[in-house]
This record gives sequence, C-alpha cells and structure tokens, in this order.
Amino acid sequence: MKQLKRILAIIGIVLLVAMYFITLLCAIFDTGNDMFMFKASVTCTILVPVLLWGYTVIYRLAKGKNEKELQETLRKMEDENHKKNNLK
Repeated sequence: MKQLKRILAIIGIVLLVAMYFITLLCAIFDTGNDMFMFKASVTCTILVPVLLWGYTVIYRLAKGKNEKELQETLRKMEDENHKKNNLK
C-alpha cells in the first residue's frame, strides 16, 4: 500500500507540474488559449489530488474486502475440518 501511495503521489506531482508548465508556455507564447489553460490548471489543481485520494480509498476498500472474504473462507474450512475430526 505504501508503494502504491508513493507511485500515485509521484504521478500527481508530475501531472500538476506539467500542467503548470504548459500553462506558463501558453502565456509566454500568447497562443490565445491562455484563459482556457488557466481554468484547466485551476480545475486540475483540485481534481488530480481528489481523484488520486479516491483511487487509494477504493483500493484500500477492495483490498480489505478481499482479505475479509479470505479470512471467512479459511474460518469455514477450519470449522469443516473440526467437524470432520469430531465425527471420527
């Protein structure tokens, strides 16, 4: 989980830096898309971290659900083995 968080954080940082760099280049070279790029930059400043956080939460929930199912299956198998041993 820690490794995944690091990778997602690095991806988020790269996306945000690239987005700001592109916005700066558009402002310097006056492409006419300056206001659009600024709005996209502000929107992504909010959306990228929120989406990365959401992905980690979903991953954590999915992983926890799988672990619970595994533990439940193991417990059922142990109960069945215990019943078989008691019948012998």
